[in-house]
Amino acid sequence: MTFFQSTTALARLALLCVLWLSATAAWAAAPRIGVATMQPGEIFFERFGHNAIVVVDPATGQATSYNFGFFDPTEPDFVSRFAEGEMRYYLVALPFEEDLLHYRETGRGVTLQWLRLPPEQARALADALAERSKPENARYRYDYFTDNCSTQVRDALNTALGGALKSQLSGRSHGNTFRSEAVRLASPATWMWLGFDLGLGPAADKPMSRWEEAYVPMRLADSLREVKNTDRQPLVESEMQLLPHTAAPEPAEMPRRWLPWLGAGVLIAVAIMLLGRYPRLIATIALPYWLVCGIAGLLLAYLWGFTDHWAAWANRNLLLLNPLCLALLPGAISVLRRRTPPRWFGVCVTIVAVAAVIAWILHWLPLRPQYNQTWIALLLPIHAAFAYVFMPRRLLR
Repeated sequence: MTFFQSTTALARLALLCVLWLSATAAWAAAPRIGVATMQPGEIFFERFGHNAIVVVDPATGQATSYNFGFFDPTEPDFVSRFAEGEMRYYLVALPFEEDLLHYRETGRGVTLQWLRLPPEQARALADALAERSKPENARYRYDYFTDNCSTQVRDALNTALGGALKSQLSGRSHGNTFRSEAVRLASPATWMWLGFDLGLGPAADKPMSRWEEAYVPMRLADSLREVKNTDRQPLVESEMQLLPHTAAPEPAEMPRRWLPWLGAGVLIAVAIMLLGRYPRLIATIALPYWLVCGIAGLLLAYLWGFTDHWAAWANRNLLLLNPLCLALLPGAISVLRRRTPPRWFGVCVTIVAVAAVIAWILHWLPLRPQYNQTWIALLLPIHAAFAYVFMPRRLLR
């Protein structure tokens, strides 16, 4: 080997060493990025779990939690915004250990997924989160299904990955819907799952992609385990459990059956018809039933016509929880007082029953589906039974 060749080889080796050291320094200087996933809690607004992006500063080792789940219930217009579907949430940056205190105290498990991101993506994500967490940038318009604390985490990661996360998740589906996930996770709180199941319209029954499914933090964590980064390597580098979960476990997926509801509806309807010879007793049963149906129907109509809760629009449960039931209350009171109900009472009872039949017909037509078989099965026989008891009396007058 000549002197010139030796010198060239040494120069190339030196260059490789410099490049390797530069790359090592770049990786070392890049922040470490993780996603913390918190299991569901006992309070109603904790039922869906939570998550946050964790950024570790390479210089200080300080771990910062970027948490998109903060809201201020003391704001003067908080209740009205909540009712109208215009909630405002905001991002807060706080020490990760401080963020974990609440979950440790309430027994909610926390896992942390460390992500394998190239240095430039990790730095870009850390810088973007720091900018977003400034008070003037922190607030965002909250949507329960499409723009919540978990979708904000998902979107921030997707931006850092140049859209790679969305491209890998959009074409895949478990077949879950907004309704099925909402009802499953809310099931420990009866009033909450009732509200979701009755209050959601057909828009909530479209099968979600894995991308849309990430509105649930635990689903996002599952998806992160399966996707690749921009270098085609597994995005999740490692995973660790930070806190054990000692609260009630996340509800499991269960098939939804409507036959038991039909059985209950038919039994109630048969009892009403058998007791039809005692109109005051039937009126005593009908009065609270119609009151609940009417008030619930007004609420559904309000959500559809006067709010931005898009998932509640065009709700066919309005045909079952009919606001017209409120018009039946004077007739029921007249029967209780042994007086003759208004002449239109029987016609109105029949219209309510026919509306319930229309709900059943719509369910089987090739329209955008709404999963309300259970409520049709339960309420249609009851409406029909009341029509059977009261309408003949009106026709004979």
